[in-house]
Amino acid sequence: QVQLVESGGGLVQAGGSLRLSCAVSGRTFSSYAMGWFRQAPGKEREFVARISRSGGSTWHADPVKGRFTISRENANNTVYLQMNSLKPEDTAVYYCAADVSPFGSSQPDDMDHWGKGTLVTVSS
Repeated sequence: QVQLVESGGGLVQAGGSLRLSCAVSGRTFSSYAMGWFRQAPGKEREFVARISRSGGSTWHADPVKGRFTISRENANNTVYLQMNSLKPEDTAVYYCAADVSPFGSSQPDDMDHWGKGTLVTVSS
C-alpha cells in the first residue's frame, strides 16, 4: 500500500515563501511520477506541478510559473514544492499525488495515489 504524507503548510503573508514536502512509502519511489495539486474552497482540484520519475522533466501550471518549483529526492523518497512570492489566491489545500506513468499527468483523475493534503493560507 502506497502512502503519501504532505507537510510544510501553514499561514504566510503575501510575498512570503513556503516549502511543501511529501514523503512516500510502501513502494519504490522512483517508479512513480509525482504531482502537486491544490483545491481552494468552492473550487475544483487543479494541477500545480509535476515531475517525471527520474526528476529530469518538470511542468508547472501557468499561474505558478516562475514562483513555484517542484523537485524530488529519490534517495529520500520525497517530493518538494518550493513556493515563493505567494499570493492570497494561492490559498488552498495542497495535495501530493503519485502516478505510475513515466511522466505523470496534469489531470487529477489520472493519478493513482493521493495524500490527505496540507493547508496553505496566504494573508494579504
